[in-house]
Amino acid sequence: MKQVKIGQDGPETSCLGIGAMSFAEFYGPTTEENSYAIMDAAIEAGVTHIDTSNVYGMGRSENAIGAYLKANPGARDHFHIATKGGITSDADGNRCFDNSAGHLEAMLDASLQRLGIDCVDLYYVHRREADRPIEEVAETMGRLVAKGKCRQIGFSEIAPASLRRAHAVHPVAAVQSEYSLATRFPELGLVQTCAELGTTLVAFSPVCRSLLTDTPLAAEIIPTLPFLKSAPRFQEPNLSANLALTEPFRKLAADMGLPAAGLAIAWVLAQGDHMLPIPGTRSVAHFEQLVQGANTTLSAEDLQRIDAILPVGWAHGDRYTDAQWIGPERYC
Repeated sequence: MKQVKIGQDGPETSCLGIGAMSFAEFYGPTTEENSYAIMDAAIEAGVTHIDTSNVYGMGRSENAIGAYLKANPGARDHFHIATKGGITSDADGNRCFDNSAGHLEAMLDASLQRLGIDCVDLYYVHRREADRPIEEVAETMGRLVAKGKCRQIGFSEIAPASLRRAHAVHPVAAVQSEYSLATRFPELGLVQTCAELGTTLVAFSPVCRSLLTDTPLAAEIIPTLPFLKSAPRFQEPNLSANLALTEPFRKLAADMGLPAAGLAIAWVLAQGDHMLPIPGTRSVAHFEQLVQGANTTLSAEDLQRIDAILPVGWAHGDRYTDAQWIGPERYC
């Protein structure tokens, strides 16, 4: 499988990663056995990057990865492991963000314990604390590297200007952002800034939470999922419009001999050598479709056909509600 460098001077990992939010039932019921099967399949396919967070299932995702590593001692050497910290709750149970040195290190220590390892390969600030200078946060993260608790640092959902400020203090190896055929705003600065600085763009939700697959989540399932039941793109009339608009994409993928999810992954990878899509899945069969896409190179003509079917701005509805937009930085 094609490799991508993590940061300007960092290690190489597979161009496809595992988004381990799905290990914590974010998109529906799963079991640790399902998660283990996906990690088995990843080893077989040469997929090395796995991306999790301390808040996915309140540690459930990290616990599943840690249990797998313990049961398969050689697996630690195979996987490039990333996790995140910085999201917490206030005294009233409301979500808030804490990028203080004490909090980020304590959360990393707890993550390392759940994962059963001494050091993660990449540690992100999951959400930026708006009132704390990002230069201070970059210094904090750099100290964690110096302590040997993480090898590289990253940020999630930050603006290009914030990336520049942080990178001037300590090299930022990766920025995680939603990026897909349905979510194109990173092209207004983030894709370019990451390329300029040698920062890997880790693209989450590259198949648009199932819309860009052959089997989008059924309408009756969506109300059972805490995030999607309020997500604008998955509410009517937006959902029906988005399903209709993506049907030609599914047909094009079939004509090309690819699953739709695979074509969506191939499209992300075609946007630059610094792309690392991290789709989530609870199914080995679906994972194999994603791998097929990672092993596909699209021609200029292929990309033109895709853009003709799903031009910039085709999706109906925002990707987040107003409440969900608290934390990610808007820059356009």
